[in-house]
Amino acid sequence: MNHFKRIFIIVIDSLGIGEMSDAANFGDYNVDTLGHIAERVTHLNIPNLQSLGIANLRPIKGVAAVERPLGYYAKLNEKSLGKDTMTGHWEMMGVYTTKPFITFTDTGFPKELIDELEKQTGHKVIGNKAASGTVILDELGEEEIATGHMIVYTSADSVMQICGNEETFDLKELYRCCEIARNLTMKEEWKVGRIIARPYIGKKKGEFVRTSNRHDYALKPPYPTVLNALCDKGLSVISVGKIKDIFDDYGITEGNKSNSSVHGMEQTIEIASRDFEGLCFVNLVDFDALWGHRRNPIGYGEELERFDVKLGELLPKLREDDLLILTADHGNDPTYKGTDHTREKVPFLAYSKGFKGDGPLPEQETFAVIGATVADNFNVELPDHLIGTSLLKLLY
Repeated sequence: MNHFKRIFIIVIDSLGIGEMSDAANFGDYNVDTLGHIAERVTHLNIPNLQSLGIANLRPIKGVAAVERPLGYYAKLNEKSLGKDTMTGHWEMMGVYTTKPFITFTDTGFPKELIDELEKQTGHKVIGNKAASGTVILDELGEEEIATGHMIVYTSADSVMQICGNEETFDLKELYRCCEIARNLTMKEEWKVGRIIARPYIGKKKGEFVRTSNRHDYALKPPYPTVLNALCDKGLSVISVGKIKDIFDDYGITEGNKSNSSVHGMEQTIEIASRDFEGLCFVNLVDFDALWGHRRNPIGYGEELERFDVKLGELLPKLREDDLLILTADHGNDPTYKGTDHTREKVPFLAYSKGFKGDGPLPEQETFAVIGATVADNFNVELPDHLIGTSLLKLLY
């Protein structure tokens, strides 16, 4: 018999809670996403996260620890060699990544790849460098509209991002070009983790706005994950946000695309009103995309406060036999140099109305304890290739 009928995992994308011991190996020194945000915000108002023990987990300026948190809390370290979205989420579901995904941050994409992309899509490529998505639109959007050329750029992540104006380039054409790019980048020396379609609207510099019709073309995990094991047992695996893209629809029974992190929480609240058995897996990307990468600690803090309001609406909707897990996939310290993710520990906050106890759990060496706990709860036997040890027995 399952301990919990439904489990909700909410990934607050990039909410690191302090550097890992090997952070320097990744070029990160004194990074602390949550801590540095709290230092920059006049007063971080997150009462619901506070009630779950976020300030018991680690000191936060302006947020006091509570005497009796509503649940259990722990720090999680990342075992895999990486600090990107796919590595973090895959590890949560049991996949250990030993080789970081390839990046083209310093050089742009090789000429051979760009030549082939131009040939197969019929569009000349402009850009081909690491850039902020909003900056490159201001730089090249007007040229793309006037010529039909295609903006291609990358970042500190293992990604190829392709922009297209929805009114002039056409959304279907953008997706077609991204599918071609995905096929091309399956070649080992070009194998980026994700191709991202970045549609936008607007007619001139200063007016360009990216739309919610983004689509990620990710690599499939190298082997089945906890999600597949749940599906194989006939359980629901409902995704919200970019979870479906991150796992390339592998092990997902229902996908829900979000327009924003607030919208993602509204979708989660709606899903909590349904009757299902299994997992609801949520990614809230705005923290990372809008505030972390753009190095905006104030905006990040305000996004946390908006999330906390929605968390306060979700908690009463949860049932006695529900489990809620709040976590993150990596850090992205908005006060740090550059625009890259940061190698940090992440929070594990667990809540259920059925809990008999509360308090700290031991620090964990891998994010994979999350997937192992989910599998243990649903009595799913995992293949030997998946990592992680269940925390389920500690949650009572």
